[in-house]
Amino acid sequence: MAWLQLSVEVPADQAEIASEAFSAAGALSVTVLDAGDEPLFEPAPGETPLWSRNRIVALFGPETDVAQVVGHLRDMLPGESIVCHQERLEDRDWSNTWRDGFSAMQFGRRLWVCPVGELPPDPAATVVQMDPGLAFGTGTHVTTGLCLEWLDEHSPAGMQVLDYGCGSGILAIAACKLGADRVYAVDIDPQALQATRENALRNAVEGSLEVLLPGELATGPVDLVMANILANPLIGLSGQLAARVCTGGQLIMTGILKEQGAAVMSAYQDWFDFGTPVAREEWVLLEGIKQRDSQVDGH
Repeated sequence: MAWLQLSVEVPADQAEIASEAFSAAGALSVTVLDAGDEPLFEPAPGETPLWSRNRIVALFGPETDVAQVVGHLRDMLPGESIVCHQERLEDRDWSNTWRDGFSAMQFGRRLWVCPVGELPPDPAATVVQMDPGLAFGTGTHVTTGLCLEWLDEHSPAGMQVLDYGCGSGILAIAACKLGADRVYAVDIDPQALQATRENALRNAVEGSLEVLLPGELATGPVDLVMANILANPLIGLSGQLAARVCTGGQLIMTGILKEQGAAVMSAYQDWFDFGTPVAREEWVLLEGIKQRDSQVDGH
């Protein structure tokens, strides 16, 4: 069966209306994409930014009356010149489209991340098998790769580890596989927690991994905190994350653009001494050693 995909380009102030128009016309799904090549960085809390030009893409059943959908768009966007593009999409197993472009990847000397059911060429490798499900994280993003390579080089064996903003659980599971004694995976997104639990079961590490919302984290300071999120949230969380690291422990952070590195380090300088940032493409990984106790409440 072939599905019908319709798309229109609209400015930011019309994106929500166009999305609602597609939904009201019977769209099975609606997605907002960048219509140009405009970067969007992390929003402030409560903000949902859009690009200046947006491509609204809607999926419909094969018998949809395109003229009727376009008429609905024009009724709801009377001031816009509506140019609706259409495309027929052959049916496929959409639940597995994330596998496109995702194959076994090596990070450092011994750590490999593989799709479920695929093994690396090295039989002695430490293998993390991933199905990201509804959450971000297969190792293909630069920042995730930086963290995985750091873990491979700096063994967490015997440590207590916190993965703050765990996504699919890839970093937490890698820490378990590399010998961490106890790992806490924390995220504000219930879908991320679900994906992490499922991936922990796939990798047989559920016995050493706790999956939690931030408010459920009751452990004391740990040896290593990993946070692959974004610069603004990292700055806002500085006191809380600092309190989660024991004196002499390590903090690694990424999701940070090169030009944001100094601001993030400045937010943590009361507690941590930082080494030289590890840069790749436009991103950096920051590694800090905690030298001073935090007086900030970590809850």
